[in-house]
Amino acid sequence: MKKLTHIDEKGRAKMVDVSQKPSTERKAIASGMIFLKPETLRLILDGKMPKGDVFSVARVAGIMAAKKTCELIPLCHPLNITSINIDFSPDEKSNSIKIISEVKITGQTGVEMEALTAVSVAALTIYDMCKAVDKDIIISEIMLIEKYGGKSGTYKRVRAD
Repeated sequence: MKKLTHIDEKGRAKMVDVSQKPSTERKAIASGMIFLKPETLRLILDGKMPKGDVFSVARVAGIMAAKKTCELIPLCHPLNITSINIDFSPDEKSNSIKIISEVKITGQTGVEMEALTAVSVAALTIYDMCKAVDKDIIISEIMLIEKYGGKSGTYKRVRAD
């Protein structure tokens, strides 16, 4: 078993010292699903949700969240993120929206938590904007899909569906 790097010799939580690690290009892709009633999805797609353009607001919320991950997750490093993209794929057959975030950096630590946080907050924002018309919304399947760079190299989820 690998040594836990977020624990010091006395068993106390600590932030990992990355000062000696080389800066490399890193990227993480995460996804999540949100399931809604058919009428709710139709309101979103038709741009008729009472709170406004759901995808635009959720995209901005996800971007903001990725940039603030170190303020939300105690042992995450503050990062100089170079790119954040968030996309939405609605599916009327399953009454769902797939959320995908891609976060990039050139730095000494990865951006997996930032990508996961972006998806999570984008999903929560969709929930917030739609809760007045749909109380049965489900947020699920938030996961890391891929990550590139760093000491551990490349990771690709074998099954992402």
